[in-house]
Amino acid sequence: MRAEIIDTGNPRIAAARININAPANKLFDFIANPKNHPKIDGSNMIRGKVYGPSKLKLNSWFLMRQFRLVPYFMPNKIVEFEESKVIAWRNASPSRWRYEFKPLSDGSTEVTQYLDCSNTPEKLAKSELSWAAKAMSKTLVRFKQYFRSEEHTSELQSHSDLVCRLLLEKK
Repeated sequence: MRAEIIDTGNPRIAAARININAPANKLFDFIANPKNHPKIDGSNMIRGKVYGPSKLKLNSWFLMRQFRLVPYFMPNKIVEFEESKVIAWRNASPSRWRYEFKPLSDGSTEVTQYLDCSNTPEKLAKSELSWAAKAMSKTLVRFKQYFRSEEHTSELQSHSDLVCRLLLEKK
């Protein structure tokens, strides 16, 4: 399973995309809760607690404990918010991380993640963009895996599947 790294045509914007077998609103709600971010982080930079509301909205703030060479806290402000479609935040660098959710006809969702360094100082942008596409690709794969395991778990909650699982566990 792989996410597609996208050529945006802009050297200061990195992006990756993946299709996930879940509705857009469910995926959006997961990302709109910043406490979920460490569960899928492909950069391995988010460490420890994430502080903020359980449902982000336009102009809300959240804080992530991160590590890159040294531990630090990264403040983030929601700068775009369109329910079930787009969420983006600006951090202190001032890079912008953005997710787009596009429902597909089969009930799945195309999820695209961006790092926009258009307003970031050149040296810092170059540093962030050097690892971002690969990290976003890993994040999206983890996101898909998370929802695959959630789907499997909820399938096993049905009565007939529960009976089957119990019978298998007895063997």
